[in-house]
Order: sequence, then C-alpha cells, then structure tokens
Amino acid sequence: MVTGIIGRKVGMTQVFDPDGTVHPATVIKAGPCVVVQAKMVQTDGYEAVQLGFVEETPARANKPTVGHFKKANVPPTRVRREVRVAPGGDGAAKTGDQVLVSMFAGGERVDVIGTGRGKGFQGVVKRHHFAGGAATHGSMFHRAPGSIGASSFPSRVIKGMRAPGRMGGGRVTTRNLKVLRIDPDNHLLIVEGSVPGAPSSYVVIRKAVAAKRLKVAQVEKPKKGKK
Repeated sequence: MVTGIIGRKVGMTQVFDPDGTVHPATVIKAGPCVVVQAKMVQTDGYEAVQLGFVEETPARANKPTVGHFKKANVPPTRVRREVRVAPGGDGAAKTGDQVLVSMFAGGERVDVIGTGRGKGFQGVVKRHHFAGGAATHGSMFHRAPGSIGASSFPSRVIKGMRAPGRMGGGRVTTRNLKVLRIDPDNHLLIVEGSVPGAPSSYVVIRKAVAAKRLKVAQVEKPKKGKK
C-alpha cells in the first residue's frame, strides 16, 4: 500500500468546530498522482514507488524522460517524489495506478515533508539562539559569538562550532499533524497547524511514522457506597 502523496501548499486558514473551537489549518492540494515507477526488493533492494504529481499545465520533458514515462504509459510530470510502500494492504502498486487524497481519513495523523523557507546569511543570535551580551553600560559585546576556542590548545577551531552562516532552505519534516477535512472532488487536504515551505511549494504528505495516540475523555466511575 502506498503510504504518501505529493501535494502543493495553497495557504493557511482557520477551521471552526460546531462548538466554536478554532483550529489554525493549512490547505494542501494533494494529488492527483500517478505511479511512474515501482521498485521491488528483487531488483532494487527495497519496496517503494515513484509518484508523479499531475498538474493542469502539461509538463515538458526531454527524450530520456519521455522514454521513462512511456515505459509506464503515463503522461510526463514535472514533480516526482519517491515514497515507501507499506507491507500488506490491497496488493502491490503497479505503474499507472492513481494515488488520490482519499487515501487519508479525517482525524488521521500525517507527516508533511517540505523545503523550509530560506532566511539567507544570519548571525549566531538568530541562527543558533545565542543570548548575546549586555545592551548598555558601555558594553562592546552585543551580538557576537564570543570565544570560538582556546589559543594554547588545541590552537584551532573545533569542527562543528556554531557560527554565522546560511540559515533555512533545508528539508523539514513536521510530524503528527491532524487531518481536519478532506475534499476528494477538488483534491484538497486540510491539516491542523502549519507545514514547511512557502505557498505554492511542493510537499510530501505521508501517513505518520510514529503517530500519537488520540486522547480519549475519561468517564468518572461512581464511588462505591454512593448513588
């Protein structure tokens, strides 16, 4: 069974419960996707599928890529991602199969994988949350990193020292987000909370690897001897 789907982040909104509780939520256009390639243990050493995100605008492809899609008998797609296949389920996935947002259910927990927003070159206070020095009384130490190593020994900067540098723009995984709404007709998935990336960026939504148990309201038991 395929455990994930490719989506495009639409933006954030709010979802209200019948009792008036408000939830910050993110709308994701999840799918439709097609299986472009199926990987098996016998040939590749593991089980997974390569998914293609079908969009309104036809994708352009070069000759080698056209052959890759022709072999699967599916139209070319610009965005492709590989997701794992869970053992069991309703049989092995085959090339050309469709993967739709209906694979998820309301209340289910999912992980969302995307590319975080790049924040450029930043100092240690913003990048690593250093406290910095005093702001007043003639202090000349405000947002500097301080000591980066001893002079006598080892007379060098230790590898891995936290320093200024490029921040953000990496792979980010947000775990255990609750599915609030599903719109199969419009291929929309609404999850509680925020997901990585800017609007219109591509993400992968998968079934939660380590899903948290939902809290169940406990009913007080009547005490013995009292009615």
